[in-house]
Amino acid sequence: MATQKLPRKVYEAELLRLQGELLKMQEWVKATGARVVVVFEGRDAAGKGGAIQRVSQYLNPRFCHIVALPTPTERQKTQWYFQRYVEHLPAAGEIVLFDRSWYNRAGVERVMGFCTEAEYRRFLRQAPVFEQLLVEDGVHLRKYWFSVSADEQARRFAERLENPMKQWKLSPMDLESMTRWDDYSKARDDMLVHTDTDHAPWWIVEAEEKRNARINMIHHLLSSVPWEPVERQVLRLPERPPSGNYERPPREIQRDVPDHAATLL
Repeated sequence: MATQKLPRKVYEAELLRLQGELLKMQEWVKATGARVVVVFEGRDAAGKGGAIQRVSQYLNPRFCHIVALPTPTERQKTQWYFQRYVEHLPAAGEIVLFDRSWYNRAGVERVMGFCTEAEYRRFLRQAPVFEQLLVEDGVHLRKYWFSVSADEQARRFAERLENPMKQWKLSPMDLESMTRWDDYSKARDDMLVHTDTDHAPWWIVEAEEKRNARINMIHHLLSSVPWEPVERQVLRLPERPPSGNYERPPREIQRDVPDHAATLL
């Protein structure tokens, strides 16, 4: 059954409320030294990037980091598979949002033949253990899979092709995923069977409607992390002291940015 799209006003009001709650959660993370890892996975064009943007929009970037790793270097290819992800895990008081993650091996690497069968099977064995180690060490790990239909994915791809501001989001690999829909579906199903565990479960985000998906995902994150409001230090603006002997240098000796805005009036 299709979910009705949230009206824009309802969506924007609830999103702003939830983003306010995310700020409170971040204060708790900082105050308690908690560590939060959120994994965003799913189909190409399923809305992962938009969800990450809304989660991080008002958070302090010093303590909330987005990790979107490029193709591994030749040196990284010789390392333990999880090694390059470990260095991006949070320290105390930090939140890390993985825009795709170690699950590349269960998805694109598996489907496109970028890893061997042995490497793939080793990943399926090691991923649950790796995640259990994180959870046992106190990391709050959340894994979200954004699900979208083939027709909606094709529509979003077409929109990106026609929009110069969004064409950077498309790559030949993305377009090829359309011709391998069933292969990616089988890879996802196999991944869920092996890595949907009690200590690190997968949460499926129905993303046919982007607004609904963002609201649902953020609400779930807030409700699943055991945070609570912390008292913030009350800040007050001090009175500015009287001006002393300082004199500003003549503006003529400075290099001002040209007033392009004035040409638009």
